[in-house]
Amino acid sequence: MKIIILIISLILSPFDCVEKKDLVEIDTSHGKIIVQLFPDLAPVTVENFYKYIDAQKFNNSTFYRTVTATPDNQPFSNTKINVIQGGIEDTAQMFPPIIHETTNITGLKHLSGTISMARDEPGTASSEFFICVQDQPSLDFGGKRHGDGTGFAAFGKVIEGMEVVKLIHKEKRTEQRLNPPIKINFIRRIN
Repeated sequence: MKIIILIISLILSPFDCVEKKDLVEIDTSHGKIIVQLFPDLAPVTVENFYKYIDAQKFNNSTFYRTVTATPDNQPFSNTKINVIQGGIEDTAQMFPPIIHETTNITGLKHLSGTISMARDEPGTASSEFFICVQDQPSLDFGGKRHGDGTGFAAFGKVIEGMEVVKLIHKEKRTEQRLNPPIKINFIRRIN
């Protein structure tokens, strides 16, 4: 019996030792959020996010928006979502927008904890991002949240600190604006 347990543990042990890479820390006034990025699946979007991190553009930025699936928060939308949104709102601080990496190309989905780029039209994403508080399939390619049907560019997932995301999501707001905004002290690469 001991031999069988040993064999099974040896077979399964490589899966426990898989190194998580492309990790970033979002340090907020409410706590830390650790996100794993997927550069192999969404290379343009991850490179853009790293560009902002490396230039320290996210230092002293904010989570400024919370979207909740309540009638008072999204009165004119038939497709309700639950996300927190942050980044840089000052256009003078933004780098040029990037191409839109759709979820049908990347294979990523908007599940609870997914980080994705905010945008208007395809190809307008730059410095603003959001984190899904629940599964949000309406944000994927073909979803109904955006009128063009191309969805939003998912590029990573929260692996630690989802309780911080949920805490921010429940903060005081005026319509969709957090009041006051939640400070992002910094975002940095971990490895």
